[in-house]
Amino acid sequence: MDSMGIPPLIAHRLGRAYGPDSSRTALAGALAAGADGLEADVCLTADRELVLLHDPLLSLGTTLNGWAHERTSAAIRTARLRDRAGYPTGERPLTLDELLATTPRDLPVQVEVKAHADRRLAGLTARVICERYRSWIQRRRIELISFHSCAVETAAAHGFRSRLVIWSDYAPDALASWARRRQVSGVSIEHFLLTPHLVRVMRLAGLSVNTGTVNDAVLLERLIPMEPDAVCTDRPGELRAELSMNASAPPAPVASRGGPASLLA
Repeated sequence: MDSMGIPPLIAHRLGRAYGPDSSRTALAGALAAGADGLEADVCLTADRELVLLHDPLLSLGTTLNGWAHERTSAAIRTARLRDRAGYPTGERPLTLDELLATTPRDLPVQVEVKAHADRRLAGLTARVICERYRSWIQRRRIELISFHSCAVETAAAHGFRSRLVIWSDYAPDALASWARRRQVSGVSIEHFLLTPHLVRVMRLAGLSVNTGTVNDAVLLERLIPMEPDAVCTDRPGELRAELSMNASAPPAPVASRGGPASLLA
């Protein structure tokens, strides 16, 4: 955390408040905003390249149809990314190679493995990432995250930091035990599920705790006392500014009860 108690803010989808998901424009905005780290979704292509796409089903985020793993990287890179309203933009999909080559080497990057209802593909995607970026310099800055347990297990087995994304607070002791056995580094849990008990269980197991996307300062202020290790957000610059402004604002005056009762004092 910084001097004001604000945890590191990671730019979700490279900062989707600043441009289309995982686009050059979004990335430029996140870097200008001083993001503490980057998060991008990665899909494996038919020729085993790694493209930055939130959805493996191409029609959801680009002007192409079909599945990412059934098309080559060159074909996918001819597509145009869609904006948040679904309209085509002038942006083209980036590759993970491009992201790592054009950002500071000391800036952490969370790489989220995406594969729709396909455990084998999720594991393969993780293995390709680990084999391609096995050098110490790249392995130091990459953290592989996923909803797929097989993907984070694969990353941990290759010596990468890995994090399971979870949308449930069910049986935290069992989850912590599994993660410790598999040498998974931590968990990322939706902010509305975070509790002191859940954080305590994970920390006692040696796991770090991140939250899912938080874009409102009031929501994040409720989480800060639990000291999450990092917070994902679409708008890191604005969120940090709002938190700093709230922290420096004078407390609101206490309203007088007034009324007839005050006359009896």
